[in-house]
Amino acid sequence: MYEQSPIAKRCTVNRWVCALANGLAALGQGFLSAAAHMGQMGFFTGQLLWRLLPAWTRPRLIIQEIYAIGVLSLVIILISGGFVGLVLGLQGYNILSKFNATESLGVMVALSLVRELGPVVTALLFAGRAGSAVTAEIALMKTTEQLSAMEMMAVDPIRRVIAPRFWGAVIAMPLLAGLFSLVGIAGGYFIGVVVLGVDSASYWGQIQQQMQPVDDVMNGVIKSLVFGGVIGLVAVFEGFNAEPTSLGISRATTRTVVLSSLLVLGLDFILTAWMFGA
Repeated sequence: MYEQSPIAKRCTVNRWVCALANGLAALGQGFLSAAAHMGQMGFFTGQLLWRLLPAWTRPRLIIQEIYAIGVLSLVIILISGGFVGLVLGLQGYNILSKFNATESLGVMVALSLVRELGPVVTALLFAGRAGSAVTAEIALMKTTEQLSAMEMMAVDPIRRVIAPRFWGAVIAMPLLAGLFSLVGIAGGYFIGVVVLGVDSASYWGQIQQQMQPVDDVMNGVIKSLVFGGVIGLVAVFEGFNAEPTSLGISRATTRTVVLSSLLVLGLDFILTAWMFGA
């Protein structure tokens, strides 16, 4: 006769014990799965770093990925940057007008975009558009056994497929963030100067006087590079390790967007505290 386990016997007596045991078991399983996932990512990162420089022996592949990842993302980046600049200009004018400081609208919009909103919003859009596309593409190549075919032909799939896509993300991300900030500043100019009547010379003059090339612009570029590297790493890792099924591809794509977004927001806080903290 089948004998119940001790936990099962307790569950028949006390439902709270059953719920607690199941919860602890699920928590432990989730912790072990997360630890195994992090270990796989660390091992994969080491393999990728070893092949990053050799990937430049075929720069055409990297240029193709910059086009596929960066240029094809321009539309959503530019439109989003324009609307963010319009909102910043409108909200900033409403706040600054209460203190008779509307001449500072330009520097407020520019610093907000260059320091924070440009890199972060661009990274979130980049993860949703380009990161998910890279993951789906690599996962589909794995599902159709294209990666296995490369290995049989003595072609390293990490060097041939993964490294160029990672470089494409790292290079394209700062360029997209810069364009996002420029379009946002132009949007702030339109709503502030053209629509609301702020002095044009004050708008641009404050930006030139108060924006520092190193403290502001370079810090934004560093953020963009870090975000591009993180998104690129997560995207290629999830695609390379996806289950070779349609459900596995969809789950890998979802993990890429969620994990990349969380990492971007967390790293943004760390980098901001390091760069601009007291």
